Amino acid sequence: MLQTSARLLRLLSLFQVQRYWSGSDLSERLEVTARTLRRDVDRLRSLGYPVHSTSGIAGGYQLGAGANLPPLLLDDDEAVAVALSLQTSATGAIAGIEEPSVRALLKLEQVLPPRLRHRVEALHGFILPLKTRVGPTVDAECLSLIAGACRDLEALRFSYHNRTGAPSARTVEPHRLVHTGYRWYLVAWDTARKDWRTFRVDRIEGKPKTSIRFKPRTPPEGDFATFVSKSLSQAPYPYRARVTLQATVEILAPRIPASAGVLEAIDDNSCLLHTGSHSLEGLALHLSLLGVDFQVHEPPELIAYMRTLAHRLQNATA
Repeated sequence: MLQTSARLLRLLSLFQVQRYWSGSDLSERLEVTARTLRRDVDRLRSLGYPVHSTSGIAGGYQLGAGANLPPLLLDDDEAVAVALSLQTSATGAIAGIEEPSVRALLKLEQVLPPRLRHRVEALHGFILPLKTRVGPTVDAECLSLIAGACRDLEALRFSYHNRTGAPSARTVEPHRLVHTGYRWYLVAWDTARKDWRTFRVDRIEGKPKTSIRFKPRTPPEGDFATFVSKSLSQAPYPYRARVTLQATVEILAPRIPASAGVLEAIDDNSCLLHTGSHSLEGLALHLSLLGVDFQVHEPPELIAYMRTLAHRLQNATA
């Protein structure tokens, strides 16, 4: 009986890790026969878990949505990660999630074993979030809906306004959500423009509507995060800059976030930075604070501004 109970917990854990399992994969994971697997699935159903099944050669099982949320089975590292995430979510970029996060954290801490509770308390005591939010917030329900559409390969329809405020209606195939630490971006295939696009989630108006299912596409630029990084660095800023920095990509990457520019290795001692800004002052300040020697190639306006600034600073120290 103990072996059966342990196997049921393992089966429930597998259902929570992956949305759909074939019968053969589950039998192999649990090291049981197909007949025993069917009995275990029936036991879960008798406990109130809505396990759906399909027959045939490609048949399998899927844990569906029930009337109540089933218990989550977390290992030690997952439990600590969830506790820390809940604690810091109140200062994140998702609006309307603060109070639910506190309630969920209280429930989790009540059932944490002493060894994990001590780890979480130690981390809580030495992590101090800033009290100010950085960047716009997004609606938690909207973010969850988009993430679900990415997972289920369902097209989305929504109203969107660009950086100038111009509205447009979009139909897209969503693939990934990317968080830069400042804003949330949706990477999707725009069906009307027949190309990949990035959308700031805070510029999506109202609640997106799901549509027909689609087949996943090969990620652009190698992966979705790189695509967002390049999209942001190539945004139509009034001033676009190309600068050689006298340091390696590995040294400068922690100082230059993906939303600020793209680094390209030149040799073992230098790299090229492609970046942009709405002002020459912002570009000059950003480059000066990197702490390495650099050479500006373009735009001409930035070169002239840097010369004037250098002359002004030299006079200030005369």
